[in-house]
Amino acid sequence: MQVRVFFEDTDFSKVVYHASYLRFMERGRSNYLRLLGADHRALFEETQSEAPGFAFVVRSLTIDYFKPAFIDDVLDIITIPREVKGASITLLQECWRGADLLAEAKVRVAFVSGGKAQRIPKALRVAMQQDA
Repeated sequence: MQVRVFFEDTDFSKVVYHASYLRFMERGRSNYLRLLGADHRALFEETQSEAPGFAFVVRSLTIDYFKPAFIDDVLDIITIPREVKGASITLLQECWRGADLLAEAKVRVAFVSGGKAQRIPKALRVAMQQDA
């Protein structure tokens, strides 16, 4: 997924603020679900009976920054599933500008409903496992 760096993504020096990478990666995770064919509205409707009010929540995240991004850069956000379990997914996310790796994160998200971890809906889990 491509993201353009806007003024709001930068700090006073026009370098991308470290927390902006988290927003870029969040969008990358949402877009990844779309690429798997999981429409967010349809997913909410489909899981309403088995997991009402579900959410994917970040359980843990480690991020390494290698090079800065700047205003007007176009970045590629790559999301790769590494481990898909019953109620959680570990993803590798990378932020590239051309051939330069700018940041890399390992993100573990849990599928939660009613304040408790729940099994990820089978169709979505299988699609992610096949992509891993």
